[in-house]
Amino acid sequence: MNSPSQHYRDISADHYDLAGARAWMATVCGPHHLYVARPECIEFHHSGNVLPSMSTTLGYVEYGTDVTIGIGDGHALNCYSLSLPLSGEQELEKGGQRLLSDRGCGVIVSPHETQRLTIAGNCHKLQVAIGRAAMQKTLEELLQRRVDAPLCFEPRMNALKGAAAGWWRMVRHLSDELEYSRDLYGQMLFTRDIESALIKGLILSQPSNYADELRERLALKLPHYLVRARDFIHAHAREQLALDDVEQVAGVSRFKLFEGFNRYFGQTPMAYLKKYRLTAVRQELLEDRFARNISVIAMAWGFNHLGRFASEYRKLFGETPTMTQQRLEALRRP
Repeated sequence: MNSPSQHYRDISADHYDLAGARAWMATVCGPHHLYVARPECIEFHHSGNVLPSMSTTLGYVEYGTDVTIGIGDGHALNCYSLSLPLSGEQELEKGGQRLLSDRGCGVIVSPHETQRLTIAGNCHKLQVAIGRAAMQKTLEELLQRRVDAPLCFEPRMNALKGAAAGWWRMVRHLSDELEYSRDLYGQMLFTRDIESALIKGLILSQPSNYADELRERLALKLPHYLVRARDFIHAHAREQLALDDVEQVAGVSRFKLFEGFNRYFGQTPMAYLKKYRLTAVRQELLEDRFARNISVIAMAWGFNHLGRFASEYRKLFGETPTMTQQRLEALRRP
């Protein structure tokens, strides 16, 4: 490890036993269960850095064999644990739902909820641990008030597009720079602000139970006509919607409707509808425990041209619907 005078420190651990791997990660994230079918196959590696201002940990983790981490039942993390596979896959089970995580989708394991994270043996992932106290402190600074209810994030983090993807790029860049730019990142005034920006960026980019209040506080509240249009699209996404329908519900001119959607959502109303539908199809594929007919799901969400649907799905998620289903089946296979 680096000397105590530096304002971040290197961490590195290699363990080839269950107890050692669990004990090490307990020091990083807090107490948890660790289940392994073949303990003799563990090849645990963790490397990274700790930013001591708020004790945020950034690094890379792999276990070398299939493992399942259990949170809850008396084992509560002391941090928010965020991870994004750079290779391989993992699956988060929460509230009866399953969420597949791969290079295109990171996950957040929250400290106050019961969850299970199954990590494939070939999964090498980027890991970020942000303390509960640091998260609450930053949230209160943004809201300018005390908060009592815990901050609950949506567990899925898009790593390909949108604000969350930008946050993951920031994490990867910071992880690399901590290794190579020691003279700059060894300065407390600089590193402290970087760490604060990292936490603020997460709170502002990822949907949560405080998202609406944050938007109001930061003057980013959607205009009423956009709220009407967005809610209408969500409620009727399975139907054959036309642009005229959305325009009528919004109650504004087509020009103003397009201007608003491009400003706040970065796309046209019909592009927003298509992405919402594609994401809904993917979510059904990922959450269903049994292989279902992809065509039936797609048509239920308004995709009548299946060839075009498959092409648009691949363009958005980097794989075909069949590949999504096959990867999910492989991950769940004993």
